Amino acid sequence: MLSREDALDILKVSGCSDKVIAHCITVADLALEIATKLRDKGKDVDLEIVEIGGLLHDLGRARTHGIDHAIMGVDIAKENNIAPAVLEIIKRHIGAGITREEAEAMGLPNDDYIPVTLEQKIVAHADNLVMGTERISLDRRILKMQEKQIDKKSIERVKALAEEIGLC
Repeated sequence: MLSREDALDILKVSGCSDKVIAHCITVADLALEIATKLRDKGKDVDLEIVEIGGLLHDLGRARTHGIDHAIMGVDIAKENNIAPAVLEIIKRHIGAGITREEAEAMGLPNDDYIPVTLEQKIVAHADNLVMGTERISLDRRILKMQEKQIDKKSIERVKALAEEIGLC
């Protein structure tokens, strides 16, 4: 597995801005806090995958800031021989995931982007609770989604993910 420094180097070399890198660090740190609490409660969670996945989740923002940044991130990560578990975090981190039907409607490759593993869910949840480098409440995230007129199904998935992580 990559070290934290190696992951940060990949972000820089790939062309991520300092702002994106700072966001990724904040998400990774929050994800690690969440994962550590869950591990302390007896959950089987891989802290290393959570940290590296959190750091690299927005790797695709080196090329685009569109919804397809997750797909671009997976491509860049593959070029850097990143572990499959981290590739899946990058792919599935947007919101609380995107269904196959939603992906098709958005013009993304025909695939399911819903987080499945605990590590994927933790990073997606942590990302939902970070705006830039500021940690925000779930209520604030939902308000932002409503302001952007994000569909109710996506908002409900974000709420359900938060509940699941909170109850794990």
